[in-house]
Amino acid sequence: MLLDTPVRLGVQIQPQHATYPQIRDAVQRLEEMGVDILFNWDHFFPLFGDPDGLHFESWTMLGAWAEQTERVEFGALVNCNSYRNADLQADMARTLDHISGGRFIFGTGSGWFERDYTEYGYDFGTAGSRLNDLAEGLQRVVDRWGKLNPAPTRDIPIMIGGKGEQKTLRLVARHADIWHSFVTPDELGHKLGVIDTWAEKEGTDVSDLVVSNELQRRDQSDADALFDAGVRLFTLGWAPSEADYDVIAGWLRWRDAKNGTGSAV
Repeated sequence: MLLDTPVRLGVQIQPQHATYPQIRDAVQRLEEMGVDILFNWDHFFPLFGDPDGLHFESWTMLGAWAEQTERVEFGALVNCNSYRNADLQADMARTLDHISGGRFIFGTGSGWFERDYTEYGYDFGTAGSRLNDLAEGLQRVVDRWGKLNPAPTRDIPIMIGGKGEQKTLRLVARHADIWHSFVTPDELGHKLGVIDTWAEKEGTDVSDLVVSNELQRRDQSDADALFDAGVRLFTLGWAPSEADYDVIAGWLRWRDAKNGTGSAV
């Protein structure tokens, strides 16, 4: 677990219930404010609110962000492995990496939103079968990165979301640079111990693993507890149609205080 990395703030711009100009303007303003990473999510329909409301596709949007932005890292929180051939995912990720000059993060997971599967014609399977597919897909992604010409500009960071101890955390130990979850501070120590155990069995080194967690519906005391437990990447789900930039500014001040680059919050 990497504790000496600076605290970073990632904002997940929800690609729902907003026009694309609203999303584009949010990307520009959040980069100017100093947010470290911008995320969207990989779904085809809104996750809450009007189920048939406005919604945009993830990877196409990320291509626009790669050109629009200059400094921030970006990616999906998280990509659904089921929706695209694994080798295609690798090629898309490599292309975004080049467009952005090496700022793309490959966040991925096994998928869970059944409506996406049924309406777009994917086999929903079971939670276990989707995790098995993710394990196979991740290896194919990594292998394809080693074959593409031109190669990626850097070792593209892999971010894996989830907390299941038998399959997901084993994949974290095997592949991840960043582990994202919603677990509480009290749970983190145990989960990190599980990752360490899997890393020993896999023969991998997780000493540089960055721990990521979510801030939405949490306050500063919660964030402090997560920080003390080892979290260094904090993500915040955020609605561009509401455009509450004061919330972002407050968390940026908290980040800077933790990094010793700003006044105490």
